[in-house]
Amino acid sequence: MPLSRLPLNALRAFEATARLCSMSAAANELGVTHGAISRHIRELEARFGVPLLRRLAKSVEPTPAGAQLAASLDDAFQLMQLGVSRLTPSPLTLSCSATIMMHWLIPRLGRFRHANPEIEIRLNINFGEVDFIRDEISLAIRSTMFQPPRDVVLRPLLHEDIGPVCHPEYSARLNLHAPDDLARARILGTATRPAAWREWLLAIGRPNPNLAIDEQYEHFYLLIQAAACGLGIALAPRLLGRVCKWAALGRA
Repeated sequence: MPLSRLPLNALRAFEATARLCSMSAAANELGVTHGAISRHIRELEARFGVPLLRRLAKSVEPTPAGAQLAASLDDAFQLMQLGVSRLTPSPLTLSCSATIMMHWLIPRLGRFRHANPEIEIRLNINFGEVDFIRDEISLAIRSTMFQPPRDVVLRPLLHEDIGPVCHPEYSARLNLHAPDDLARARILGTATRPAAWREWLLAIGRPNPNLAIDEQYEHFYLLIQAAACGLGIALAPRLLGRVCKWAALGRA
């Protein structure tokens, strides 16, 4: 098929639908209606004479032919995005979690901007897997829990040394000095790292399946704030101890 006759809008609609497994999500991403997405995909299936998607109860999934086309389109659209981005000046976009951004990155940002006034910086809050091309990300800070994309440059930033932390007054009031003293403390947890306490106890050789979470927070930065305010004891990286006043019980 000649390049000038490629149905680019329909192909873009299909690629987004196959990637997101949802016509509604594809419509939101592309800023069109659900009906437009559905119409584009029907047109492609009629043009090629093969079904491209399986319609499920609340989602869709690519057929074998659709999966093959979606993979090729993903590569093609990423190359197009890369080519355009090289011609268009854009800010340096740095992606990291809200906790790292609040407690580690932003306190250093003023010094960086003073030393590099010509660099425009845009911040992106995210802690999951990253698509540098689609999301227009220049740099991303991620833990090793996430598999990086292919063909990216990896540079170690710091070692995440983690241990129990709390406000100094809370530690002194409960006389907290060793892991056995955790039984006297309120244990704080977070939904984003539900196994953190169990993993830490295993790492120090003291498995304790009976250690219960007294209060759980939806986000890690809320957990950090709660510990810094004396509401209990939490697990946190050493790097955050530089900006929060707390006492460390021990580290793994």
